[in-house]
Amino acid sequence: MTPVNIAAHLPAMAARQPDHPAIIFAKSGLRWTFAELDAESDRVGRGLVAHGITRGTRTVLMVPPGPDFFALVFALFKIGAVPVVVDPGMGVKHLGRCLAEAEPEAFIGIPKAHVARVLFRWARPTIRRLVTVGRRCGWGGTTLAGIRRAGADGSPPLVDAAADETAAILFTSGSTGPPKGVVYTHATFAAQVRHLERIYGIEPGEVDLPTFPLFGLFDPALGMTAVIPDMDFTRPAHVQPENIIGPIRAYEATNMFGSPALLDRVGRWAADRNVRLGSLKRVISAGAPVPAPALERFRRLLEDGAEVCTPYGATEALPVSNIGSTEILRETAAATAEGRGVCVGRPVDGIDVRIIVITDDPIDGWRSGLEVPDGMIGEITVRGDVVTESYYRRDTATRLAKIRDADGAVRHRMGDVGYRDDVGRLWFCGRKSHRVQTASGTLYTVPCEGVFNAHRAVRRSALVGIGDVGAQRPVVCFELEPTPLRRTVPQIVEELRAIALRHDHTRTIDTFLVHDGFPVDIRHNAKIFREKLAVWAARKLGSAAEAVS
Repeated sequence: MTPVNIAAHLPAMAARQPDHPAIIFAKSGLRWTFAELDAESDRVGRGLVAHGITRGTRTVLMVPPGPDFFALVFALFKIGAVPVVVDPGMGVKHLGRCLAEAEPEAFIGIPKAHVARVLFRWARPTIRRLVTVGRRCGWGGTTLAGIRRAGADGSPPLVDAAADETAAILFTSGSTGPPKGVVYTHATFAAQVRHLERIYGIEPGEVDLPTFPLFGLFDPALGMTAVIPDMDFTRPAHVQPENIIGPIRAYEATNMFGSPALLDRVGRWAADRNVRLGSLKRVISAGAPVPAPALERFRRLLEDGAEVCTPYGATEALPVSNIGSTEILRETAAATAEGRGVCVGRPVDGIDVRIIVITDDPIDGWRSGLEVPDGMIGEITVRGDVVTESYYRRDTATRLAKIRDADGAVRHRMGDVGYRDDVGRLWFCGRKSHRVQTASGTLYTVPCEGVFNAHRAVRRSALVGIGDVGAQRPVVCFELEPTPLRRTVPQIVEELRAIALRHDHTRTIDTFLVHDGFPVDIRHNAKIFREKLAVWAARKLGSAAEAVS
């Protein structure tokens, strides 16, 4: 295989623009040039090797986004070690299971992470190397300061990784089931860099404000300066808008990545104060569909020609397709409000999208008859160079999610349902596991929710099913807009019932429950935990029935 270490982009950029800032930390003002980041990650890489963390070593990394985090990630890639990345906010139970599955041989973390590791006995049978970022107590190992001293001198530690060599294990957020470790190769990362550069026309010298740390790791590979904002990255929906607006203006950011929840919060704050963000060329938002009002509100903050882009994909395959705010607001948002789903654009070059019949069973190989006609809702499957091939130590999950094409290539089942329209665009209709199967037919979440989200008092809605599959009762939960209401909740419910009767696919829905705040994922704060919401709705309706009786 051709060597293709994803970290090779960093020394290349360091040679091309050595004195240009690679990372700026907005809170402290600390900045590293490309040459400094390259040298620091070399130093850390050599020290890790001296400590026994070498090529292929699966290494848990529990360090908050900051200078040490970026130095460590690039060091691990350079030496060919395998970072194991989990969301710390997923909870102790999920964390323990994920780490047991990953069988890590090394653990790098802040003191708090090591205390939790010891208390909850995370991956105790397999961990052999410990590094503490900060003060080390009685758990052994060494410190990052010691790693730096050990790696002070020597040659660059960049290994010639093969394209199919495992580069990282990235765990999914667990928004629709237990988190799973997605196996990334160096070729997968390299393909993502190529696609992002081409799709968005990103050029070296640009400035990015990434509000999702892993996205910020692409910046040095793309030659962009990453400005890391002061925020809790596990709670983007609660970010202080000033901590986003300030760095964009101060460093004249040209690019920004943010979840729909962050865009909604920052957009509302900025719109109320007539803020303009003239330096931004593009804003990229992923994790869940961006509601049209939030999209339009944020777009008004930008100059003419700038776009809010919403790529579609998943941890297992990203990017799959892309669409910009101009096309959404001019063409597809109206169809979303009529219940046709959310348009996620055309597949990116080199990504083959096929829509297949919906089944919850594994599909061992591609066969004729799997595809459905354009316009018909089915499960979305994708094939291409950004598609990962497996989950780590999850053979059953891999078998359920992957299809082998006739030539042996892997096609990923996205777990989403949708359709292709007559001009080749892809429309998203929700998660396959969230479809509501009633006695009179199947309801898909996004097409149903679209018509209710069009109500001015509704911030967002969520369709859930109560009862046994095949005889489920459809219930729509909804949040209210934060603005003062001109009508009561019972009046809004009656208006939502009237809306339901105007559409064929929502006529059987007559139960609506107002909710104070949906449970959402920890990564983007945008994916709704409908399973939890269904339990809440069942209890709510059960309590109401008991009160009546």
